[in-house]
Amino acid sequence: MLGRCGLKGARESCGQGLCGCCTIYVDGAPASGCLYPAWKLQGKQVETLEALNTAGGELDPIQQAFIDCGAFQCGFCTPGFVMMTRKLLEAHPDPTEAQIEHYLSGNLCRCGTYPEITAAVRLAAKRAGARD
Repeated sequence: MLGRCGLKGARESCGQGLCGCCTIYVDGAPASGCLYPAWKLQGKQVETLEALNTAGGELDPIQQAFIDCGAFQCGFCTPGFVMMTRKLLEAHPDPTEAQIEHYLSGNLCRCGTYPEITAAVRLAAKRAGARD
């Protein structure tokens, strides 16, 4: 359904809600997009990675931090990690290692870039703190 709407950021990988690649927000809460039939989304607010796009075309600071830290190889899992990082930083602007692990525990990176992903989360948090 999302692909037909031109929204290609949420990607189905496992089809079972286990990997986090398809993370979307449904009424503000993270959800596995692969588990949501279209009819269940009627009347709900759905946000995908594309919601992070700015009017000027600049990358969201979280996306930029992922690039700056090289927090991807194939990039397939990146949208899910970015979406969960956004929720993490909304709840915990200066997250601890335990909070980072907790929020990202539902996301899998088959390339194994976890150290770079964690560094990107820390960098995004630092940059967000500098903007405040």
